[in-house]
Amino acid sequence: MENTSEPKKRLWSKNFFLLWQGQLVSTLGDSIYEIALTFWILYETGSPGLMGALLAASMLPKVLISPFAGVIVDRTDRRKMILLMDFIRGVCIIFVGVAAIFGFLEIWMAFVAGITLGICAAFFNPAVTSTIPDIVPSSQIVQASANLSMLRAFSQVLGPSSGGVLYHVVGPPILFLCNGISYIISFILALFMKIPKSTSQDQQYNFWEDMKDGFRYIWKMKGLRDLIVLAGFLNFFATISIVLLAPMFKNSVNLGEVKYGIALAIFTLGMLAGMIFTSVFRIKPENKSMVFTVSGLLQGIVLSTAVLMNDFILMAIWLFFGGICNAIVNVLIESTVQLTVTQEMRGKVSSIKGTLTMGLAPLAMFIGGLLGEFFPIKYIVFSGFIAITILFIPLLFLKSFKTFIQYNPEKQKMEL
Repeated sequence: MENTSEPKKRLWSKNFFLLWQGQLVSTLGDSIYEIALTFWILYETGSPGLMGALLAASMLPKVLISPFAGVIVDRTDRRKMILLMDFIRGVCIIFVGVAAIFGFLEIWMAFVAGITLGICAAFFNPAVTSTIPDIVPSSQIVQASANLSMLRAFSQVLGPSSGGVLYHVVGPPILFLCNGISYIISFILALFMKIPKSTSQDQQYNFWEDMKDGFRYIWKMKGLRDLIVLAGFLNFFATISIVLLAPMFKNSVNLGEVKYGIALAIFTLGMLAGMIFTSVFRIKPENKSMVFTVSGLLQGIVLSTAVLMNDFILMAIWLFFGGICNAIVNVLIESTVQLTVTQEMRGKVSSIKGTLTMGLAPLAMFIGGLLGEFFPIKYIVFSGFIAITILFIPLLFLKSFKTFIQYNPEKQKMEL
């Protein structure tokens, strides 16, 4: 095992700095690439259905593979995994960019590239997450995670807002190529990282038993099971609406691609504000249920109202407040899971939760795109956000759910 004393002296060690830089370049490239690819598909085909199918095809491998990938990553050389996934993604997207520049990019190529990115992300993301505790001091893991979260939020603000403009200025082929190059830069930076060998890498294990343990644990804990089911349906209806935002903006005379990117950036700024709010102001356990439910209700109401507005400034203001509410809901979901799940089960539960909550997203993308072919897009987006509002109403009356979301480890003993 490599000597890790040097990296653990401070947060901004060479290893963490290289990881942070690589993530900055690739996540920024990804956010711009998504804008470019979405509108490239819409202009090439004019079909919201095909756009939804492409997004679904990109996400499906990630959803299906993630629980398996989490177990595999724990047993492999994480540095090699990070390098391999970055290299594959870089070569794949550079090919897409070159094909677009020379005019032979086909829709099926974009589908293959999307599937490849989804598979690589399923392995890359847990490899990066599990690496953090080994390259920063244990006392600074929260700060390291916060720095990476802020980086992703920054990319989601700068990427979409600049992506809409760059789409018109340089065109999608150049943006495709730049994203491929961003992965290669991340790959080169990772070459200089030193990641300690995982203690479980050489241990014997039963893959299926590990998986079954996670599912059994979730099934026995009713509150956790209900929370995951709720999150799954929230993501389903939110995805139906979100996937149709791009064609809605494209088809609106007073909106368009540039304002679409700005709208996404403003929503993300709202999320960032919500994250800052929850980190600065401590929500008392006894108030968590009310804050969670009210934030969820407001999120649906605000977002459904925003999409009906013709004035972009007013729409942007409502989207910002919707982002705040969305962040509060997500933070309370994540913190509740972290508080209630035992330490030895967190990895398995987190991986399975991600798959179960996002499992309906590819179907939602496909359904959303299909509905956009036959019905007015604005009203489908509106209906999806209204459905989110409706899902939170029963929580006002479910005492068992209130008890679970308000769990306080200092005062209660968790009932499994």
